[in-house]
Amino acid sequence: MNTIIVLHLVSPASGEVVEAMARALVAQLADVQPVRHFWQMVRKDRDVTAVLDGVQEKGGLVLHTLIDAAHRQQLEDGCRRLGLPCLFLYEPFLGAIIEHFGVSLRENASPRVVMDHAFRRRIEAMRYSLGHDDGLGQQDLDEADVVLLGASRVTKTPTCMFLANRGIKAANVSLVAGMPLPDTVIKARKPLKVGLTVAPRLLAEIRRKRFDVPPEKVGTAYSDIDAVAEEVREIRRMIVRHGWPIIDVTSRSIDEAANIILDLLQRHREAQQQAE
Repeated sequence: MNTIIVLHLVSPASGEVVEAMARALVAQLADVQPVRHFWQMVRKDRDVTAVLDGVQEKGGLVLHTLIDAAHRQQLEDGCRRLGLPCLFLYEPFLGAIIEHFGVSLRENASPRVVMDHAFRRRIEAMRYSLGHDDGLGQQDLDEADVVLLGASRVTKTPTCMFLANRGIKAANVSLVAGMPLPDTVIKARKPLKVGLTVAPRLLAEIRRKRFDVPPEKVGTAYSDIDAVAEEVREIRRMIVRHGWPIIDVTSRSIDEAANIILDLLQRHREAQQQAE
């Protein structure tokens, strides 16, 4: 039988950090069944009081990211009176950084400022990616961080959405065999340009399922395996000629491909800074 562990996840913002940490920690434990209670936007004394009431009722352990010193003290004192552990997630990391580098904490540090900025950045990136999906909005591609290129149905759009959720402005352009690359893509200097490719057989299958192609029409150029294979080869050659990196997503999940792109973007930005 699995051991039930009750976790109270307390955050002054959306709770993404404390939730991610809780998931990572629970994943290391054997034979447990976690019960999570989320306490978000804890920014006032009465919010902390509500958390303590819930902790007293449910029991368990508290993980929190309360930066405000008064609220942190209120929560930790309350848990101490209840005889329950209360862990400030930033403590070991901040302590090590402060000690090693000899820096100090910012006065009146507000996680809300950081979280609100990150939230606005993600929303702005989402709007940009939606407005630059499948070749839309090519007139301002230089505002993009990343431009994804490839044949139709190689997961460009979902990869862009994943990147946008990380605050990256990602546009995508579908390439067509036999047609030249759009000038707007070639002329854009700021963004990282990355090609996505996939095994022709898998791409043909995706297209057939996406558009519910009946068996008698499987031989159409859009989903015929031979035609798709030639299309993939030609588009790959087109991207290689420009020296842009290509990621084969045949056996990669969207998050795996996106993480490769993020690494490439970091190197791309460093190279641009050195060139300036």
